[in-house]
Amino acid sequence: MKIGFALPQFHRQADDVARTATFAAAIEEAGGASLWVGDRNLAAVDPVVGYGGRGNTIPEELNPAADPFVLLGVAAAATSRVQLGTHVLVAPLYPPVQLARSLTTIDLISGGRLLPGFGVGWSPEEYRAAGLDFTRRGARMEELLDALHAIWTTDPARYEGNQLSVPAHHSPLKPAQRPRPPFYLGALSERALRRVARRGDGWLPVVVVPSYVDVDGLIAQRTLLDDLARESDRAPADIDAVLRVNIDAGTSTEKVADTVKEVHERTGIDHFMIDSMYDVDTAEGSVEHARQILDLVGKG
Repeated sequence: MKIGFALPQFHRQADDVARTATFAAAIEEAGGASLWVGDRNLAAVDPVVGYGGRGNTIPEELNPAADPFVLLGVAAAATSRVQLGTHVLVAPLYPPVQLARSLTTIDLISGGRLLPGFGVGWSPEEYRAAGLDFTRRGARMEELLDALHAIWTTDPARYEGNQLSVPAHHSPLKPAQRPRPPFYLGALSERALRRVARRGDGWLPVVVVPSYVDVDGLIAQRTLLDDLARESDRAPADIDAVLRVNIDAGTSTEKVADTVKEVHERTGIDHFMIDSMYDVDTAEGSVEHARQILDLVGKG
């Protein structure tokens, strides 16, 4: 199994953002396989739609949010082995040229260790703040993937769609990964899983320990994804998966490790991203937390 951990980005851990390089190096030394960021452009005071598209509240832990691109760049420079992922960027919020430039830079600094994960998000206010139509986010994501592919694989590069337009421009600086970094996509609904089946190199599911761990549901989603991939003339084995494991406050590391092992044994998922922001207040505490989980999973 590969066990990765979230960088100090949200909640009280964001106060330790200056320790990002130290944190990243410590996780790599401890045997972590990957380092991750999420994305929150803003947490609305009076949200129309709540966290994850449910209700009308957003956890206060998401109010402080450090920049994901800066954090990954720092982590890339401080490490030599771990993969560097985004689980997930709300990709349609970003202009394609700027998004491609940021991710290309991180991939080059890291020597090709980037795992870019994208989602369409759930916050209308984030889209309003970016001057974008929330109801068109799915269509914008489809075109964004096409635009990124064009920018990363052609020179000169251009893209023209209904949602996005990128004029012909010089594009000689390419990512280290060829022909391009993989597209990992978040998906829960059948509609989103269809996008993963058609376009994704990887799938990004989520559990919350212990309040929301539906292993049977994960198995059903993966089965559906595999069927949809075959319908799109793709081999299911070509679509990777990285499971995000959020941890409820007060949860023991033993419970987290046991959940990871159970999910691995029952689903075959072998790459996990563990986020302790709800349970651990400091970067130093998160490193110790990670060491304990790595030790417990290793003993399994």
